[in-house]
Amino acid sequence: MKELPLHQPTPTESPVASAGFALWNLGFRPFYLLASLFSALSVLLWAAQFSGLIPGYLPSPLWHGHEMIFGYTTAVVAGFLLTAVRAWTNQPTPSGVSLMALAALWVGGRILVLTPWFLAATLVNAAFPVAVAVAIAIPLLRARNTRNYFFVGLMVLMSALIVTVHLALWGSFELSPLLGLQLALDVILFIMVVIGGRVIPMFTNNGIPGTNATRYPLAERLALGTVILLFASDLLQLPQTVIAMVALISALAHGWRLYLWKSWRTLATPLVWVLHAAYAWIVVYLFLRGLTAMDLLSGSFAAHALTVGAIGGMTLGMMTRTARGHTGRPLVADCFEIAMFLLIQAAAIIRVFGGIASASLYMASIGLSGLLWVGAFGLYVVRYWPVLTRPRLDGKPG
Repeated sequence: MKELPLHQPTPTESPVASAGFALWNLGFRPFYLLASLFSALSVLLWAAQFSGLIPGYLPSPLWHGHEMIFGYTTAVVAGFLLTAVRAWTNQPTPSGVSLMALAALWVGGRILVLTPWFLAATLVNAAFPVAVAVAIAIPLLRARNTRNYFFVGLMVLMSALIVTVHLALWGSFELSPLLGLQLALDVILFIMVVIGGRVIPMFTNNGIPGTNATRYPLAERLALGTVILLFASDLLQLPQTVIAMVALISALAHGWRLYLWKSWRTLATPLVWVLHAAYAWIVVYLFLRGLTAMDLLSGSFAAHALTVGAIGGMTLGMMTRTARGHTGRPLVADCFEIAMFLLIQAAAIIRVFGGIASASLYMASIGLSGLLWVGAFGLYVVRYWPVLTRPRLDGKPG
């Protein structure tokens, strides 16, 4: 399958790229930059909030999870979708002032959760994924791109889960806000396995000729179906034995899927292996989730396999690849990017397996993993600030 760019000029666009500052030309630019900058600062913000220097109404562990999912990850998803939908439909998506407004809405959400203004924070945070849903629904409907309508629903679902978390925190109904975060993680997991299943085999075959990464229909159905079952199991709060069974079967399905993509042939191509490594963390997450549900493992190790390993690795890999491709640069990783990829993998390994190996290493593993995380995303900001704020090298729009 030929690898297509995520952006193609629409009939109304000029064939010449805008000169000067290009941050507001296309959705990936501001949201990748904002997300990576926020991610690099988030560890310091978490420490300040944990120590009481920043009040807010979200308790520290909840703020940490809320901002990882609804802050960082949702911003990257928004940047990807606003860019990809333009390519899928050949219709315009927000740019200029409208894109600035979306970015301002996201920034407002990050600020408001650090204030005592509960209602304003809830409304602004919930409004962002709805605004993204509207922004992608219009071109999808115009083009009748029914294959991707479900992304609109997933963004609306994320908004509903934000409201659920906030109302649960304030006791509006008997539900743990942690359940809302878990359901949101399930949604993000589904987005990753859908997008990963579409692009990782394609990027592998295009980047490494002769690899023959394949998609087997039964493996695809099992991989996607078990993630949906996991969401349903969490939503219905089924017994932990059921959740364990679903998670372990899902781990096998995704392991099979990954095996068919022939990851061992990607080691010489960093822009490809980083995506395979991130997907491997999905398998680790599901396996650890099953062990946790069976009380064979305690703590948040499974969650961090997903957030640090899978989400951190896949978003860095996709932000690097799409930023290069959509600014007219070659799809080859340089030393900065290889360092980012290695740092995020080290952060995940230490955060997940440090505490499992020894309880005495738990706090040290958290601190070291956090520093490695900051290093990875700090490098992205430094490396990609000039890339994301300047016009394409080939003079095309976007």
